[in-house]
Amino acid sequence: MTLTVKILLSIALILSIVVPFGAYAIGEKKRGNYKKCLAFNVVSFFGTMIFSQLILFSNTALAASNSTASSSNGLAFIGAALATGFSCIGGGIAVASAASAALGAISEDDSLLGKSLIFVGLAEGVALYGLIISFMILSKI
Repeated sequence: MTLTVKILLSIALILSIVVPFGAYAIGEKKRGNYKKCLAFNVVSFFGTMIFSQLILFSNTALAASNSTASSSNGLAFIGAALATGFSCIGGGIAVASAASAALGAISEDDSLLGKSLIFVGLAEGVALYGLIISFMILSKI
């Protein structure tokens, strides 16, 4: 693969990140529609990533005959990454809603601090469960 193609793909990837943020900043001044900006950002970024992966990894690599790696190991790594990633995203969403509700409750009544911390801690536990699952998956390899 030539250097110019790599440079063009890098520029396209950087532009797919920078341009929507510029549109977001302009839209914030004009009170524009942010959903269109976010959709454009997601489509352009992941479209560029998929296209660049197809270009960069189009050559087939041949494995050695005594290779110990198999496709199940790769799928185990993907499964562990998905378990950790999705559980962390879900835990972040849960903590965001539980913590904001806890702050509102604490501002009205100080005696609710202990109960609210328990709920926020339970929401954080979701991410830890995903991490434990990924460790269990990786220990089987």
